Amino acid sequence: MLEFVSTGLQLAVPLLLASLGEIYAERSGVMNLGVEGMMSAGALASFAITLKTGNPALGLLTAAIVGAALSLAHAFISVTLRGNQVVSGLALVMVGCGLSSLIGRGYVGTPLPMGSRRIPALLGQDLIFYVSVTLSGILWLVLFRTRAGIVIRSVGENPAVADSVGVNVHAIRYLCTAFGGLLAGAAGGYISTIHNGMWVDGITAGMGWIAIALVIFATWDPAKAVGGAVLFGIVESAGYSLQNFGISQWLLNSLPYALTIVVLVVASSRSVKRRIGAPAALGEPYFRE
Repeated sequence: MLEFVSTGLQLAVPLLLASLGEIYAERSGVMNLGVEGMMSAGALASFAITLKTGNPALGLLTAAIVGAALSLAHAFISVTLRGNQVVSGLALVMVGCGLSSLIGRGYVGTPLPMGSRRIPALLGQDLIFYVSVTLSGILWLVLFRTRAGIVIRSVGENPAVADSVGVNVHAIRYLCTAFGGLLAGAAGGYISTIHNGMWVDGITAGMGWIAIALVIFATWDPAKAVGGAVLFGIVESAGYSLQNFGISQWLLNSLPYALTIVVLVVASSRSVKRRIGAPAALGEPYFRE
């Protein structure tokens, strides 16, 4: 039982990191569906750097930079060119997943040396678990208890009003989108470098899509994302533990994605979006009059 919970908490880490970044991007009005692509690219970057240097911290840092770089491409299309955010995000998924699959072919089946995966642990969880939980608290405070948070939320709710009082709408959206990419890349790096320790094709296995659903599940609230990530992580962990009881592996593996679909379908209604607190200008390009 303890191993079951421990695995669920470890699986919650990349979900939490990716969802926290996406919460900030969407709070500013930018919908980035490219989370899966940024996680995949970050996973490859972290694995390759860690394998070469033996330094997982450097690998995770590289993954974060790669994720941020990809997100800036999305921001350029969505914010500067005012392109369709859904199309741009899906293109980012194809680019990130395609590149990681192509370049990662030479790493398939390659394990990381155990020494390069050692990071400080406490009560059965690695340091990054506690960092991600602490980060969620900090991001909640920034978003709801500081002037910076008010600015971000105002840009996502009514960019015209924010612009009229001197807020640089484009700059805020660029910064929040880049921050979202940074955390998504780091989340992918955690999967390949800390959790798996071996490169396999499609290593993120749809966790980026689950993270997007988790943003809605948490009602764009960083604090609530912790509970949601743990729930999704434990559901995912159930797919490993319940196989011993003769339950179909396909059914167990589909549980997190079924839960994701339910959340997305329920939240797709405009009235539901208003009720659960979705940013009013989410996904809408800003045209300055």
